[in-house]
Amino acid sequence: MLQLEYLDLYLIHWPLSAKPGKIEFPVPKDELLAMDFNSVWAAMEDCQRFGLTKSIGVCNFSCKKLENILSFATIPPSVNQVEISPLWQQQKLREFCKSKNIVVTAYSPLGAKGTRRGTHEVLDNETLKEIANAHNKTVAQVCLRWALEQGLSFVVKSFNKERMRENLHIFDWGLSLDDYKKINEIKQRRLLPKLEMVSPNGPFKSLEELWDGEI
Repeated sequence: MLQLEYLDLYLIHWPLSAKPGKIEFPVPKDELLAMDFNSVWAAMEDCQRFGLTKSIGVCNFSCKKLENILSFATIPPSVNQVEISPLWQQQKLREFCKSKNIVVTAYSPLGAKGTRRGTHEVLDNETLKEIANAHNKTVAQVCLRWALEQGLSFVVKSFNKERMRENLHIFDWGLSLDDYKKINEIKQRRLLPKLEMVSPNGPFKSLEELWDGEI
């Protein structure tokens, strides 16, 4: 067990459920189930009311799925943690969350390169390399500075001490208007579409259904 008196933040990882039993991720496609959003969110709210967590939130929720939660929630989500990087900026979702006072946390802001689910496309992007060279920074620092200037919180992971130090050096410089022009011209697409969450017999039969068209 966690051996903690409370959590700072407790999140629903995906807007779906799985058959009870052994814990396995990704969830086998034949075990994917539709989530009972009302009862699950009621339980999340109880966790906060009982002092088990300071805040509650969600991950990988589209605008439509957030609207559903907000339609019956007595405690709205504090956070929506989603994939965001300069290559998948999610402007519509970010604006919706801002209008509802929901903090947006970016996961895989560097593309999660080197992981099983990751991609090299962010760190190898030529536009970002050009901007990084102009500032004498790394592409990772450019991505994190961009996220910071967007008002995002973000989750970035490294076991490399040098990279961990580099990730901290994003506060004493900034991106220019020209940098933003270049970043805004980067072709947008979801880099981590999560096909493993789609199943002919599951709650989401296509990526369109999973992301409600936000792909």
